[in-house]
Amino acid sequence: MGWVTPLGADLEGVRRLIESGVQPRLQSVTNPESGKEHRCFRVPPELVAHLGRNPRLRRSSVISYFAIAAALAACEDAGLVLTPETAARTAVIFAVSDGGVVYTRKFYEQVVKQGANAASPLLFAETVYNAPASHLAAQLGIDGASYTLVGDASAAIAALKMGEQLLALRGIDQCVVVACEELDWILCEAYNVWRLARTPLSEGAAAVVLSGGGRCAIEAHPGIPFFRQRDAADALRRAIDELPGCGSFDVIVHGDNGTFIDKAASSALAQEPRIATASAFSTKRSIGETVAASALIDVIFCALQLRQIGAGAGLVPVIGFNHQVSAARITCKPQ
Repeated sequence: MGWVTPLGADLEGVRRLIESGVQPRLQSVTNPESGKEHRCFRVPPELVAHLGRNPRLRRSSVISYFAIAAALAACEDAGLVLTPETAARTAVIFAVSDGGVVYTRKFYEQVVKQGANAASPLLFAETVYNAPASHLAAQLGIDGASYTLVGDASAAIAALKMGEQLLALRGIDQCVVVACEELDWILCEAYNVWRLARTPLSEGAAAVVLSGGGRCAIEAHPGIPFFRQRDAADALRRAIDELPGCGSFDVIVHGDNGTFIDKAASSALAQEPRIATASAFSTKRSIGETVAASALIDVIFCALQLRQIGAGAGLVPVIGFNHQVSAARITCKPQ
């Protein structure tokens, strides 16, 4: 497991800060057209500055820096050394909601203000959703299976499910699953106007290495769509009921962000007897809304909490603003 967050990149250190409810320093981004300010949480630049020495990343947006930093940390945590032989049997799965929004905004701003002839081809390459996955695969020496899933927060759980499916196929021994987001003023403004989050937006990345064995196991639900906000609770109850495994949960990490998601999740979980004695946490109360990355951050935090108590089972329910629910069950064996 690995992550890059506004609170830092150390697994245990960030876990303790989140558990204690510590928040990073709120920062402001400003709409240059209107002067409107938005509050957000940013990743300290020094956490990824060393990656700027890589010639391939010199012109890339910061989202690729976050993704690579988290993935390298996860590989180190897993003891995974990617030789040409192991890289050939490794897949990259990238989950994202908003993608390279900084370069996308700059690219189309040039088109709108100066005309299509002024659009920069250097910027365009970084606007595509799978640009970070491409940079990550190159960094890891992987030239085979590489996938990018785009969606709301549930995309990260879908990426875990896809990793499970790839591992069931012959030829793949491990999957590096990464979820990542970056910030821009236009993104903060959009989430505010469309009421997609009431907690501050955040940036960062989370990554896990999936393989056939290990102390922690993840069972991911493929996801259930819902068509009206009032249907979200029922959809989430179904997703939790359909997770493999039985018994009670010891830890639950939910994604409260101040929208309809909170009420729907509370309604669904209130009818779930298996979480009656579970310790409940919300990472977004500390580090804000990181959309797809938030869900994978929740999975990692849940696994770390289970390690802390020695063993047990954890639940990560996810409701996305694009009307998709999902859930993951994490189990941890005694050491």
